[in-house]
Amino acid sequence: MTSSKKTVWHKVLDNKKELPEGRVKTVTADHKGICLTHFEGKFSALDNRCPHQGGPLGEGSIENGMLRCPWHGWDFHPCTGLPPGGYDDGIETFEVKEEDNAIYVGVEEEDAHEATVSDIMAETMVNWGVTKVFGMVGHSNLGFADAMKRQEEKGNLNFYGIRHEGAAAFAASAYGKLTGKPAACFSIAGPGATNMYTGMWDAKVDRAPLLALTGQVATQVVGTGNFQEVDLVRGFSTVAEFNQRVQSDSKHAELMSLAVKSAILKRDVSHLTFPDEVQERLAKPNEKAQTPDKRITAMEIAPPKEAVNDAVELIKKSKRPVIVMGHGARAHKKAIVEFAERLNATVVTTFKGKGLIADNHRLGGGVLGRSGTPIASWFMNESDLLLVFGASFSNHTGITPKKPIIQVDFDPMALSKFHKVEVAVWGEISRTLEIFEEELNGNINTLDQTPEIAERWKIWKEEKAKRLLETSNNGISSIAVFETMNKLTPENAVMCVDVGNNAYSFGRYFEPTNQDFLMSGYLGSIGFALPAAIGAWTAVGDSRPVVAVAGDGGLCQYLAEITTLVKYNMPVKLIVLNNHELGKISKEQRAGEFDVWKTSLSNPNFAEFAQSCGAWGKRVENQDDLESSMKALYNEKGPAVLEVLTDVNLI
Repeated sequence: MTSSKKTVWHKVLDNKKELPEGRVKTVTADHKGICLTHFEGKFSALDNRCPHQGGPLGEGSIENGMLRCPWHGWDFHPCTGLPPGGYDDGIETFEVKEEDNAIYVGVEEEDAHEATVSDIMAETMVNWGVTKVFGMVGHSNLGFADAMKRQEEKGNLNFYGIRHEGAAAFAASAYGKLTGKPAACFSIAGPGATNMYTGMWDAKVDRAPLLALTGQVATQVVGTGNFQEVDLVRGFSTVAEFNQRVQSDSKHAELMSLAVKSAILKRDVSHLTFPDEVQERLAKPNEKAQTPDKRITAMEIAPPKEAVNDAVELIKKSKRPVIVMGHGARAHKKAIVEFAERLNATVVTTFKGKGLIADNHRLGGGVLGRSGTPIASWFMNESDLLLVFGASFSNHTGITPKKPIIQVDFDPMALSKFHKVEVAVWGEISRTLEIFEEELNGNINTLDQTPEIAERWKIWKEEKAKRLLETSNNGISSIAVFETMNKLTPENAVMCVDVGNNAYSFGRYFEPTNQDFLMSGYLGSIGFALPAAIGAWTAVGDSRPVVAVAGDGGLCQYLAEITTLVKYNMPVKLIVLNNHELGKISKEQRAGEFDVWKTSLSNPNFAEFAQSCGAWGKRVENQDDLESSMKALYNEKGPAVLEVLTDVNLI
């Protein structure tokens, strides 16, 4: 039967000399893969897929007058595509013509694209606000990748190809922490998916919404030990609150809607895995993408009246209240600071909540806990009431149970998690504060702690100045690095911090003004800073500077992502403290009365590595050069790396 479709000619070789006699080559005509052969003076075009297992014939060779498949050695005639021996599994051929020494192949015009299951789900994902995806395209996720490509071409989505799937998950986690909205990480089946596991856990334990999308082997070979087969639904059952395999008969738009809705409302991880054959299946005729319209509730939940009454009575009696802000209070920092100003209450933060109030605010008391300052702990110990908003009561922070506590949180399971508190208030923080203020109605009898705050800051700054004088021949002190950052870092920067001594020093010595801070809080995963900066930049674009601070140990885990910065021209500024050691681990070994063992590091020259990737890079070896070099870093328009050789003992 003759086809009524028009033949479209595609140039596949600019010059026929590109394919010598007796050779074969893979070319593409529109989306069609073609095996182009040059045999006995004739150019021929055959379907590139071997009928056996789809082997790429264009990567084969002509042997003894036959085209041999590179996978399993099946033979076909190089011109006719017919197999020897009279078999009926020949290869489709296409017209070829030569014009001006160029070679053209004629293929039928393509049918208009019909919506697939992946198209419906990708469009639904975008409708729900998931417009940033970090990942790696591979053989078991090509159908969904193709659907995302169409969304990107429409301007609805941005896909960022990273160098390691772990970086993709960290980037998505950081995006969720900064914005409160989910981004997606994307991988193939098997090892690509398992690479994302750590970043998924980072999002989960820090209560950041995240959508993980994974390819999967074809359903018919699940359970047979097929290549790259991992039971991802079972494997991700502990990390993903919503965790489903997409099936041919699934309600596809509804499944994606529930996945994103779960991530948003529960501030947790959702995971969908797509078997290979489902991704390209045509959508049902009336299947439409969904939107969040009338599908998601407002979250301004008012607290129970009894809890409000108890809390208000405690506040009325308090003379020296202290407010503790955790990362969970990020979206409500303005309301909390305004409430603190009415109470004249000192405000301290957890390390994860660093920067929610500026250190130079008259009520700012800095960071509480192991990564903090003596100021915060002094005011906590002198208080008569602690008001804790969105904090988890981790050991790292060390909120004392010896003081009366009012705890406010949107998650009832977070309330009184480790010990009893005087008043546990379940409600959305801003709404709760509105009710507190209505009920207090001017009945506030607190002392003005402002003079004490100023005095404690004076004492701490004098101590920092003394530490700044400590120098050695082994490198620059971390104190000097962060003091220089205090002078030069833009006030509206988003700052991504790694794990290790660099993070402890950052928490202790960097004085925030109006910056936002992202870190791997509860998981404490080394390597977070650089991938997180990628996620942060996709959230703020060029409207705000993005700065990453890392140690040499953490940076090396995802060092190749500097090429991602360059590829997408992300103007991230990366400061790496290079002391050739896993310094925090050495410190812990000494504290545990162990020998220091296996913590030394052999590092590249990070500045030169950055330059080799196409970024700006500079190394600082002398403290006198630190300020000018950091100015140069911040003045760079593109991605830039400042490497500072530091003394592991001056932290």
